[in-house]
Amino acid sequence: MKIVWLRRDLRVEDNTALNHACKSGEPVAALYVATPKTWKNQSLSPIQADLIYRRLFELQNDLGEKNISLYYAQADSFHDCTKLVASILIQSGANSVCINKEYEVNEQSRDAELAKLVSNSGIECESFDDKCLVEPGSVMNKQGAYFKVFTPFKRTYLKNMYRRPVVISQINPVHSRGIIKSDLVSEFSKKCDFDYPRLSSDKYPVQTRQIIQALRDFDLTRINDYQSQRDYPAIDGTSALSPYLSIGALSVRQCMARITNNQSVPLTGGREVWQSELIWREFYQHLIYFEPKLSKGKSFIPWGDNLIWLNSSAAIEAWKSGNTGYPIVDAAMRQLNETGWMHNRLRMITASFLIKDLHVDWRIGEQYFMSKLVDGDYAANNGGWQWCASTGCDGQPYFRIFNPTTQGERFDPDGVFVRRWIPELKDVPSKFIHQPWKWSYAKALSYPEPIVDHKTERAITLSLYKEAKEV
Repeated sequence: MKIVWLRRDLRVEDNTALNHACKSGEPVAALYVATPKTWKNQSLSPIQADLIYRRLFELQNDLGEKNISLYYAQADSFHDCTKLVASILIQSGANSVCINKEYEVNEQSRDAELAKLVSNSGIECESFDDKCLVEPGSVMNKQGAYFKVFTPFKRTYLKNMYRRPVVISQINPVHSRGIIKSDLVSEFSKKCDFDYPRLSSDKYPVQTRQIIQALRDFDLTRINDYQSQRDYPAIDGTSALSPYLSIGALSVRQCMARITNNQSVPLTGGREVWQSELIWREFYQHLIYFEPKLSKGKSFIPWGDNLIWLNSSAAIEAWKSGNTGYPIVDAAMRQLNETGWMHNRLRMITASFLIKDLHVDWRIGEQYFMSKLVDGDYAANNGGWQWCASTGCDGQPYFRIFNPTTQGERFDPDGVFVRRWIPELKDVPSKFIHQPWKWSYAKALSYPEPIVDHKTERAITLSLYKEAKEV
């Protein structure tokens, strides 16, 4: 019997490990293990925990249609999890466990530990590159090293991708349902402790047909305008598919196949821009694979660890709660706190503000985002924060500092988004919506004045970064 251990690959369609197991002709069973202590250490958000929880029930139905049972177990940590899975494999008499690789350090160590634990039991650990369309290690420069800048990575990535068709694997029902005989597990719907805080994710449908339909709808109705509308938070111009990519309910291959229609020609317009966003996700996965330090809270650029941070608790709290006095920053943070999601342009604005206006360590913001985001993905989140901090894998110099006022004026010119999330400003004229402190009636507003002066803090940031780079 083959047991497929599912993690962040919660789908039946286009699941490499599952597809391999089903093609073997052997009985197949699926296993999911919750690890609440590790989740807490990784700042898994309650809303994403709920999304995973709800998705597992739908996954059980999808697997059942293929004559595959989904089993559930729980262990505190990754270390406990490997021992638990090893025991389940041995007790059930399985000859193989099939897994899709994850590239962060702890996840790689977990899988290596499992392989070691079962090495003397005749159980094979079969692992597959599934998370990325083009697997880490296959996109290299002419010197045989990994790319440290996105644009040349993208060029080589596309060459590799177009050499072979994007294949979406489908599985047929297995002939024999695998049965895990162990007192350490139960069928998912019969016992699911999921001992972790959850916050409603009901806004996000979890049935497979609904997720696939969301991809189709984006492709049919919004992708052509994606290039022109994606930066404006008041417009529904993004795909909103990132929560499904983050938990593996949708694969990057499914997305890429949909937008390219398997044609090996360069895309244009909104399709090309969204494809680039997918490749950015891939880029960060590849970096995590090659640079273990990124999973350990280290800056990609060595001098990044020389930066001095003020880390004012009052400033951090004002940023978290959306009370900095800068409307576009505050509206974005309130959106995050209430919905578990934030528009990508706003992620850059709020991150830049925390780091370069408030002089707060980017790792504090990185952790806070993970604790709130429904689409939290470690590699993408880390990459985004280090990009904003100018400590990451980026060709731009450190003096790129977003001005929160001009960013608001450019991307929310009439203040539609700001008024949606900051009702205190609903009566402020559009002329002053991003600088309400200049309005004649500003003193009557129940909204704070700016906690810092951007021009002053920008100068301080340039000095701090210059010093750190010269150490």
